[in-house]
Amino acid sequence: MKNTFILLTALMLAPLAGLKAAEASKPNILHIHADDHRPDGLRALGNPVLVTPNLDSLVQSGMTFTRCYTMGSMIGAVCTPSRTMMLTGRSWQRIPGAPGAATNAADSGTFLPRVIAAAGYQTWHMGKYGNGFPPGLKAFETTVADDARGNTPETDRAHCGQRLADRTIEFLKSRTAGHVEKPFYIYLAPPVPHDPRSAEPQFRNLYDPEKIPLSPAFLPLHPFDNGEMRVRDEALAPWPRTPADTKQQLADYYACITGLDFHVGRIMAELKASGQWSNTIVIFSGDNGLSLGEHGLFGKQNLYEFGGMHVPLVIAGPGILKGKSEALVYLMDLFPTFAEFASARIPAGVEGKSIVPILTGKETKIRDTLYTAYKNCQRAIRDERWKLIRYPLIDKTQLFDLQSDPQEMTDLAGKPDYAGKIKELTALLETTGKGLGDTAPLSIANPSPSAWTPDKATPAPNSARKNKKGAAKSSK
Repeated sequence: MKNTFILLTALMLAPLAGLKAAEASKPNILHIHADDHRPDGLRALGNPVLVTPNLDSLVQSGMTFTRCYTMGSMIGAVCTPSRTMMLTGRSWQRIPGAPGAATNAADSGTFLPRVIAAAGYQTWHMGKYGNGFPPGLKAFETTVADDARGNTPETDRAHCGQRLADRTIEFLKSRTAGHVEKPFYIYLAPPVPHDPRSAEPQFRNLYDPEKIPLSPAFLPLHPFDNGEMRVRDEALAPWPRTPADTKQQLADYYACITGLDFHVGRIMAELKASGQWSNTIVIFSGDNGLSLGEHGLFGKQNLYEFGGMHVPLVIAGPGILKGKSEALVYLMDLFPTFAEFASARIPAGVEGKSIVPILTGKETKIRDTLYTAYKNCQRAIRDERWKLIRYPLIDKTQLFDLQSDPQEMTDLAGKPDYAGKIKELTALLETTGKGLGDTAPLSIANPSPSAWTPDKATPAPNSARKNKKGAAKSSK
């Protein structure tokens, strides 16, 4: 009888032991998702002015996707649909809140944190909350909001990176002390380098505005009305744009990035000290890009490469190849990618495509073209070389050869030799948009004039004026 009891007990415990072993073999997932981070926003991503040794080490040890984008936005706060797409895996017209989106898209069981938790992970979020798709953040087992925005004291904003690192390190230590065997999925969402840009003094002191170069694409004014010249972000700089103000904004922006890098390094050090580094996949990305003087713009409400939709993406960890990929990918592709890392079940309705085949060397791309959009006033399509931007409200088209002109400084649309390419890409843009549920037309009956002047722009909203003042103050 005693032997029978032992045998039955062993049989009952065997599945549990197997489950624990399976969970232990799964990688941890640490996702650092910065706010308004440009695709060239690290030294290792092409900006020699920046001091970012910790994130540079991630670039050197993992794979960098040089053509990653958020698909589009129907509002000025591009971060909101961007983060919603990432946490739902759905395209911009099918996310919760989009016009005509299916009601079941709001089912929290299909959001990324719940999907990963169902695969045996402990899920934890800290950072940006208000414009970060709160329903998706509530799906984490633990979520700690720290936006460091609005009327937050400047000193408090400057130390948001420190707070995020401190709390993340505390979380990691608590797991060690509590002998937590589950792998973790951490979504760390620092509200930087988004304005108001306040960095700790040791990081501000690294950047002398007078020595910071301007982009080759810098212009005092955008040459036409793109449909969003009066948005808050564009009111953060004077018209016409000046080299001195632009360099100061760049210095403030860079200081915030260096501060973020420093505190990310502290988290990396804790992972190494606790022995978890070798089993952790680390992802660094941004929710949207940002213009900082390029084409006379200062916001993310545009479709230029150094504008609103192009973002950084770096992934490093066990089983991931080193190097660069020029594959055309979206942030929503992270949903099925993380699910594959976790051996999780992908719910119906996810439109993103896993990039694990690229990370492991089995494939070199997952799509041939990539579509981006902003409100009803801007649409774009690109392939490995060409990019077409369409402005329906003013009946304007731009064509760029990104291979020879990565800064998009030479518009080829007015040259007869490229008429065929424009026709080809316009047709592709229309077909792709319709397939994604986009009902906005590429042409309208009575387009507006394209010309604009700063005196036509409305005054900066109070919040914009406050933010600009705060950014200037923080640079002293």
